[in-house]
Amino acid sequence: MTTKNADLVSTGIAGALGMASAMGFGRFSFTPILPGMLAGLPLSSGDAGLIAAGNFAGYLVGAVLGAYGWAAGRERSVALAALVLTALLQLAMGLSSSLSIFIAIRFAAGIASAFALIFLSAIVLGHAAARSNDHVQSAHFGGVGAGIAFSSLVVLLIGASSGGSMAGWRLEWFAGAAVSLVIAGAVWRLLPAMPSGQAQAVVEPAVQWKLPLVLVTLAYGLFGFGYVITATFVVTMARLGDAGPMVEFLSWFLAGLAAAVSLIVWRPFMRRFGLAAVFVAGLLIEAVGVLASVILPLPFAPLVGGVLLGATFLMITAYGLRIGRLLAPHSPRRALAFMTAAFGVGQILGPLAAGVMAERTGSFTAPTVVAALMLFAAALVVLPVARRIP
Repeated sequence: MTTKNADLVSTGIAGALGMASAMGFGRFSFTPILPGMLAGLPLSSGDAGLIAAGNFAGYLVGAVLGAYGWAAGRERSVALAALVLTALLQLAMGLSSSLSIFIAIRFAAGIASAFALIFLSAIVLGHAAARSNDHVQSAHFGGVGAGIAFSSLVVLLIGASSGGSMAGWRLEWFAGAAVSLVIAGAVWRLLPAMPSGQAQAVVEPAVQWKLPLVLVTLAYGLFGFGYVITATFVVTMARLGDAGPMVEFLSWFLAGLAAAVSLIVWRPFMRRFGLAAVFVAGLLIEAVGVLASVILPLPFAPLVGGVLLGATFLMITAYGLRIGRLLAPHSPRRALAFMTAAFGVGQILGPLAAGVMAERTGSFTAPTVVAALMLFAAALVVLPVARRIP
């Protein structure tokens, strides 16, 4: 292996590790930890929805702030600071008991995860593009799924070692903080600076809001609402159904494994059938998985729902943004910012609606059915556009 190839491999590893920490632990470990928090604290389903929505609101704010050019030339420092903050905020979650403090912490964690995603991706994908290497991109985003799987394993091991203690959820946050801190150190050693010549901010013209881009942006917002309810509450749903600790673990662990390899698995289908066709197929498959999480019998409901969610949500996220770039060739960054905002609004509204509906009905069945309908609607909305895009 040449020195340049070795450097690119280490860059890809740094990206995968950073995404595992910022997203797998910092953002999505809330899903397997939540049932323990609900059991150990006086929190309702509505409270859980507020905490989750706080995180996604922070992510939206971070995504908007990260779109400006203030970090040009400082991408590496900002990314590393975001990873350290991710660890510290997980520690803070384990030390807290107040709903308002939980919401504030998760809001800050959302900003940190957005910054880590934006600036890690800028560095890693910048080096990959300079070498025309697609494998680094798959490894980088696959780190999200690997982090989800590993965080669920950490929660399982801590839960088993704590003997079902009502305070075990605190240890789970502490363990996640320790893992994230170690990862931050590894990324500091491996991550290079931004490739030279790629840090300049480019002023783009205003987006031309033609109907295809409007429809894709609307579909992206519906997708944000549709995926996030299962992504937030699938383990809690397994707990409420008395599926058992192993099913709770596997529902999120398998989702993470499926997400880790999803971009690699979907790539040949994209090349054969086209970007838009696979995007629509992913929305439909995810809708089926979301619906399966409440209509199938236990233990299959959370397992099938988790796997189909993991197999599709990263692909839909990535391919949707690629479609947006194709529809706004002169203003790709602005178009992606608007699409990310629509996605973020959907992510915020989803947990809020799910928490309220679950409190009123006593289960997450109704909000999950609504989420599946949102995904079906997203596929229908984007279908006319898909016929025009290769």
